[in-house]
Amino acid sequence: MIFPIFVILIFFENKMENGRNQIARLSIKSAQFYAYHGVKQEEKDLGGRYEVDLDMWYDATEAIVRDQVAYALNYEEAMNCIEEAIADETFNLIETVASTILDLAFEKFPNLLKATIRIRKINVPIHSVVAYIETELTKERE
Repeated sequence: MIFPIFVILIFFENKMENGRNQIARLSIKSAQFYAYHGVKQEEKDLGGRYEVDLDMWYDATEAIVRDQVAYALNYEEAMNCIEEAIADETFNLIETVASTILDLAFEKFPNLLKATIRIRKINVPIHSVVAYIETELTKERE
């Protein structure tokens, strides 16, 4: 029984040494929240609907070899990062919300390499008919 484990560990080490890491993208699509962001006071008082997409790239080599969530990005913990910033705080700009979410994700996941977030503000208080206003922000680990 020890032999198969030894082989897997050697395989993992060789993949790392040969630079053939497996980069995975974990995506959360259309997570919906009710929050209180905006420049106008009525947006902060009444709130509005927001939708979030989060794409996160990470080195999944060890997670794949070990088949253990402890080595992967846990999407439930990623959702907690989104909720902490979008639902628990108030900002003027959705760009600031996006940046805060990405900062929380990079703090939470040391194996996170790159992340892109899109935040859509569904109820836009302007005198035009639009489906939503959206911002997209990408950050990479230095």
